[in-house]
Amino acid sequence: MRASSSMEKPASSASNEQTTEPKPYPPRPFKARGSFVTRCEHCRLPALNCLCPYRVEAQSTIRFWLVLHDLEWKKPTNTGRLIKDCLPHTELFHWSRTEPDPRLLAHLNDPRFQPFLVFPDDQPDYMHRVVKGPIGDNMEEGRIPVFIILDGTWRQARRMFRHSPYLDELPIVSLKTERLTRYRLRTPASAQHLCTAEVAAELLKQGGEVAAADILDDYFDVFNESYAASRVHRVIDTPTAAMKRQLMRQNGIAE
Repeated sequence: MRASSSMEKPASSASNEQTTEPKPYPPRPFKARGSFVTRCEHCRLPALNCLCPYRVEAQSTIRFWLVLHDLEWKKPTNTGRLIKDCLPHTELFHWSRTEPDPRLLAHLNDPRFQPFLVFPDDQPDYMHRVVKGPIGDNMEEGRIPVFIILDGTWRQARRMFRHSPYLDELPIVSLKTERLTRYRLRTPASAQHLCTAEVAAELLKQGGEVAAADILDDYFDVFNESYAASRVHRVIDTPTAAMKRQLMRQNGIAE
């Protein structure tokens, strides 16, 4: 989705979260441009500029649940996977209008979590659900804050929003930011439309998780540069500033 945007758990509940992730790719084969490129099996980038050496896990009390449109997760240009790389507690759910993921329904009913649905506040019929004030001020002490992002194109996300009755009672967070997108792999309708990873980074920042936001932001920049270079068959020989910061974090070197 584009925007106009682990807490410790009791030992007794740990087993409840050891659930099976949905299959990472839908059954239809990926036949778009670039489908015959040799790619890293994990990061899905062309092998000549693999992203894996720059992967850094971040610590955060905030979690993300990505509800994926069937056509989105297969795309190598999808940035939702970057969130899961940096924040291992991120969970993925395939969207269905008629058969919602039972794991998602169970999570929505779990009192340990405080879920927010991330969506623009541009229609009057759901304005009563939009939370007011800074994001951090709306988080309840003792509960795990979760941001649910509908991961798809703008049109897909709006359809998912309108056809997901199991999300109808959730409070809505509408991301307010001056940030303009740095995403280079698709052309947005507006520079204010952020990609999924950018939305997550801004939510982390506004939720007080600045260190985690910086890690995700740098990882996104590495992804952006690496993928763009691979499209023209160029190997990045000299690490960029974001790459250097990620390598420093891996080696435990403070900036």
